[in-house]
Amino acid sequence: MKGKVIQFRRSRKRIHERHFILNVGTKDINEAEKFVGRQVTWKSPAGKEIKGKISSPHGNKGLVRAIFEKGLPGQARNEEVEIR
Repeated sequence: MKGKVIQFRRSRKRIHERHFILNVGTKDINEAEKFVGRQVTWKSPAGKEIKGKISSPHGNKGLVRAIFEKGLPGQARNEEVEIR
């Protein structure tokens, strides 16, 4: 299954480098809760893989938060990730 990287998880003054907000195609928070615990993989153009895990839903519109083992580069925004 595919998802899309939306943005870093951030607050007014702080950016969480390892936390990203993903769009997995769900409509509300109840559907997004089914993805909690799944593995996520982002592949770079050079072939490197950075793995992460979906930790929780984010907001009421069906987005989820994923925590990666390393931070993703800024070029990962608006790119696809693979969800297992």
